[in-house]
Amino acid sequence: MAVGTLSVPAAPAFASDNANMWKANSDDALLLDVRSGQWRVGDGVRGYQTNTDICVDLGDFIMALDLPVRLDKKSRRATGWLFKENRIITIDRDLGIVQIVNKETKIKPNDIYDTPEGWCVNTDILAQWLDVKVTPDLSNSLLILESDEKLPFELAEERKARAGKVQPRKTFDLSSLPQAHDPYKLWRTPSIDVVASAGARQDKLRGATFDARYEVYASGELAGASFDARLSSDNQGVPEKLRFRAYRTDPAGQLLGPLAATHFAVGDVSTASTALGPQGSAGRGAYVTNRPTERPDSFDRTTFRGELPDGWDAELYRNDQLIGYVQSRGDGRYEFLDVPLQFGQNQFEVILYGPQGQVRRDSRLIPVGLDSIPPRETYYWAGIQDAGQDLLNFGSDVAADTDGWRGGFGLERGIDARTSVGAAFTSSQFRGVRRNYLEGSLRRALGPALMELSAASNFAGGYALRGQALAQFGETSVSAEAALFQDGYQSERFEIDLQRLLALSVDQSVSIFGEKIPVHVEARHRRRTSGDETLEMLGRLSFNINRINASTEIKWEQEKRAFGNDPPARLDALMRLSGRIGRVRLRGETEFGLSGDDTGFRESKLTADYRASDRSEYRLELGYNAASDRGRLSAGYTRRFEKFALTGQLEAATDGSVAAGLSLAFSLGPDPRGGFRVASEKLAATGQALAIVYTDENGDGIRQPEEPLHKEVELTAGLNGRGKPTDATGASMIDGLQPFQPILIGVDASSLPDPFVQPATKGIVVTPRPGIPFVVELPLVAAGEIAGTLQKEGGRILSGVDIDLLDQKGNVVKTTRSEYDGFFLFEGVPYGKYRLQISPLAANIIGVNSRLSEIAELSKTRPMAELGIVTAQPAKRIADAADTLSADPQTAKK
Repeated sequence: MAVGTLSVPAAPAFASDNANMWKANSDDALLLDVRSGQWRVGDGVRGYQTNTDICVDLGDFIMALDLPVRLDKKSRRATGWLFKENRIITIDRDLGIVQIVNKETKIKPNDIYDTPEGWCVNTDILAQWLDVKVTPDLSNSLLILESDEKLPFELAEERKARAGKVQPRKTFDLSSLPQAHDPYKLWRTPSIDVVASAGARQDKLRGATFDARYEVYASGELAGASFDARLSSDNQGVPEKLRFRAYRTDPAGQLLGPLAATHFAVGDVSTASTALGPQGSAGRGAYVTNRPTERPDSFDRTTFRGELPDGWDAELYRNDQLIGYVQSRGDGRYEFLDVPLQFGQNQFEVILYGPQGQVRRDSRLIPVGLDSIPPRETYYWAGIQDAGQDLLNFGSDVAADTDGWRGGFGLERGIDARTSVGAAFTSSQFRGVRRNYLEGSLRRALGPALMELSAASNFAGGYALRGQALAQFGETSVSAEAALFQDGYQSERFEIDLQRLLALSVDQSVSIFGEKIPVHVEARHRRRTSGDETLEMLGRLSFNINRINASTEIKWEQEKRAFGNDPPARLDALMRLSGRIGRVRLRGETEFGLSGDDTGFRESKLTADYRASDRSEYRLELGYNAASDRGRLSAGYTRRFEKFALTGQLEAATDGSVAAGLSLAFSLGPDPRGGFRVASEKLAATGQALAIVYTDENGDGIRQPEEPLHKEVELTAGLNGRGKPTDATGASMIDGLQPFQPILIGVDASSLPDPFVQPATKGIVVTPRPGIPFVVELPLVAAGEIAGTLQKEGGRILSGVDIDLLDQKGNVVKTTRSEYDGFFLFEGVPYGKYRLQISPLAANIIGVNSRLSEIAELSKTRPMAELGIVTAQPAKRIADAADTLSADPQTAKK
């Protein structure tokens, strides 16, 4: 806090004349409210009406205006600054001078009066010091301030007023709200998503061809676990691959009894990566772990893998920056491998886009730092897998380098809050060769940095060492890595002939034209066993312009050959964009060669989706590849009906090829009201909930057969989601819920026609499971009103203050704001017993205790609770030993 000093001498030598003049007495005492424009400032100031003028107590004035001035009665000095840091003031009563900046004036006899309260300063002199107009209005007990420029406290009040118009996003402690529990069962009929397509193509190479494909995805429950299955065909409609997985996920770690697992899976599973061993892969097998679900596989990197139907594409964002993009590759998966992590919070979001205009989002928060080290806990993982293989492969499959049986297990133990150790044994097949690894690691947090040292042996005399560090200094994130591979050690996570690796990356936000632009800079040096060396430099600029996320990446590479001539340096540029312009969603990627053998434009792709209505969408795709000198134009139209979606597409290329296709997408799933339902929404890949709204007449929270149902009631799902209004049976299906993520489903109170009928609770929390419809019942109850007038002890009205209404469990039910005269009103309050509190932030600002003593109770016999005057008690203040008065306009608010 910036504090000036204000000293008050015992009795100034010059004041002898003043002593024979006016003396302070109670008949002349005043209590004035300070006003500046529309604002009331502080809690009032004391003053006196002298024989010739009006004076106000300087200590009260300092507190009222929150001036950074210190007044010391013993040294009889005052120093500080007035409204601006360069406007420094010093008042010395012993010397009889006032110095403001470089200007010094004498204190005249009638400028400052000594009173029992302290110094009483003539308002005209006070106006000169402050460089504002100070006008006493005794008829209204006011001290009015006027200035050509807005004063700091006025600007602060305006900021508060603007902030008050922006309602903060409400957050809830979901664990404190009613939960919908739906235990796993031996069998639940799965929901099924179907995509079928047919198309014809004419080109010079193959002539005329006709293709027909389909993909069926199902999810349900079997033997107390969730399961999903995917059946896909080849281009002739013949079944080609069948994929199956049974699994359970529980972030609380209550699976498999003593194993306390957070996740286990059998069938199509993904395995963990290790620092120096094998890369994570997908294939048939089994996997179990008790690691937190958000914990990354490796120290500084993570992998994202999931289902990606044919014709879909996926984007990856980290902290709202677009860092990756993949298109459907035919095997029904997407993969983002070895995605770098930053120190601190890493907010990732994978967004999937479907050909019928579907959008799916999967968010994941990965913290890296002190909290990522488990103190005095043991984490484990174990798995075995036939990598690259589905449950059944009916056709021929393209072999990959990582195919083959692999498995292993790993342990990690927290030594203390900053240190953990880990070990892992893995065996994998890479390019047809079996490799075994034994690894160990030590992780330690030091200040704003997290470091890890790891070592590994391949049981054949080869070994590897690796050191990594993640740190954050202010707004700068730093990542460093060094690795050494000796005596034939090879790992699929690194280049097969790599001997040494050095890497350093820095992330920093810079201000460009007033906007914060994230910048990423990375340098890598590699040395291979042949003696060849490669130096890479990469820079990425990410920015957002009018709802368009874009990133520009430039990569420079220079290779030094141990033998022969060095190839020319390469300089490549890549630009990605994704976002909206009006009702058009754009996604694109362009690649350039800035130097080297293929200098110039290389490839570009752009997709534009225009949503004409809630049920129709147009798509335009443009692409050009310079190597093949081939341009491509594709146009499509999607029409979503209630039961299915149809997409038609036409394509033409500059090489003379043309194509046309038609695809059908629909979903089939069990209806909790009985039978099955067909929908255009994907039911198997997402969660569902059937919400029933009824009047809880007896208040027991359980729906009785005779209790009435409500139609045309709108529902909410989370902060932004909405369901269709309830039908004549009081029910509405909510589709598209994120699996395994708790979400609050509630009633939109604004849609209720009767203000005296309100939701009994904020809603019901459900944790959706793919393909399984939850049933939640949302009760409505009669409601009333609670009113009163808020004032501070001493009778001062408190206006513009936020007041919370709390139920008997201490949950905030409603919040209102007191009017100009202190009146407040809570409307639509369900019957029950409540207490009041001033919102903690508001209580801190105005200096009162948050808790209010009043209790309000509403019932059928008393639907209106009039509390009358509600008094807020002042918060306790602690005075320092020097008996000083000080304030800081940077932190205090009026």
